[in-house]
Amino acid sequence: MQTQPNQRRELGAFLRSRRERITPDQVGLPGTGRRRTPGLRREELALLAGISATWYTYLEQGRDIRTSDQVLDALASALQLDRHERGHLFQLAGHTAAAGTEEPEPLAAEVAAVPLLLQPNPAYIIGGNYDVLSYNQAADELFPHLTAAADRPANFARWTFLEPAARDVLVDWELEARGLLARLRTLAGRHPGDPRYTRLIDELNAGSPEVRAWWPQYDVQARHGGRKRLRRPGRGVIDFAYTAFHLAGQPEQTLVIYSDNRESADRASRSPLLQRLDTPHEESMTGTAEN
Repeated sequence: MQTQPNQRRELGAFLRSRRERITPDQVGLPGTGRRRTPGLRREELALLAGISATWYTYLEQGRDIRTSDQVLDALASALQLDRHERGHLFQLAGHTAAAGTEEPEPLAAEVAAVPLLLQPNPAYIIGGNYDVLSYNQAADELFPHLTAAADRPANFARWTFLEPAARDVLVDWELEARGLLARLRTLAGRHPGDPRYTRLIDELNAGSPEVRAWWPQYDVQARHGGRKRLRRPGRGVIDFAYTAFHLAGQPEQTLVIYSDNRESADRASRSPLLQRLDTPHEESMTGTAEN
């Protein structure tokens, strides 16, 4: 794709800004004493990326030269770019971001621990594309085989459509699956060309006749709380309420908490606070007697 002069200048400025934030010790290069500029030198970055130093200099200067996906991948790796920065690099160079290795969404350790604190209630945190970023033992038991593969995290959409156990666990499977697909389409629409979504959607289309039939219908839906009927081994069908909370600073990451309606009602009936609220105060009783 042909790039315009201002786009090439932006590409050079972006590369330079990322080169200057990487120190030699971060990439295993020996220190060479005092430097006039911060970060790596151009020839050092070119060496790490396996490209010509002259060619890289031309690229950073905004000259009209062609770049391949392989070169951009090498630069992204040498510059330690994250998923968003890598996509921006490809866009500035006039390329569609190559698939690359799927990286998990960032999740702070203290946030990842929240589902563990909510045990015994099933709880998990999902990313925008339904990758399961953290979950507790109760969620693992409620949704069997919701496990990560060697090259990718667990994913709730993949589990729903491609895991046979999901059709037994989700009593109203079609209703739940249609809703999830509509929510996935809504989120995918915010990230056109994002390989995290395109790969997942391609995989679902390849493996599920329902996705092939429903995806072209363009149903959209926002994430929300609600109720689900889930089948648990040895306990039959249970009506669960679930609540979804968006995480501060990561609005597409969602904490989902499930509660068994029967157990919740029983706990509420035994709550000291509710018992106090339901019991008339002595002052009120005395006042009524005097009237």
